[in-house]
Amino acid sequence: MKSFRLAVALVSLIALAGCRAHVVKISLTNTSAQPIKTIIVDYPNATFGKDTLAPGETFSSPVKLIDTGAIKVQYTDAKGANHSYTGPIVHQNAEGSIEIRLDQNSAAFTTNAAVR
Repeated sequence: MKSFRLAVALVSLIALAGCRAHVVKISLTNTSAQPIKTIIVDYPNATFGKDTLAPGETFSSPVKLIDTGAIKVQYTDAKGANHSYTGPIVHQNAEGSIEIRLDQNSAAFTTNAAVR
């Protein structure tokens, strides 16, 4: 009985080792001296958002990419003007990270090689 339990545990461990989620961590950083509001990040087949990002603040969200397409970001600056930018193309099941640095006039995308 003891060897049966050990065998079941070993098989379960091997099965779990082969299963891992493919995620991309998307980080938003406000590099300006004023807040940025109503931030929307679109990625293939999904969206996430952040209501307000204070000066110098960073917000991160892990996402699972189930399709291929461009990362897009929209936000409102401190004066109420809307901005929209298109970033890199990401692929289904990609892994890695994307940093989006926002200021009052622009967005800069930095990716690691795994998501390009």
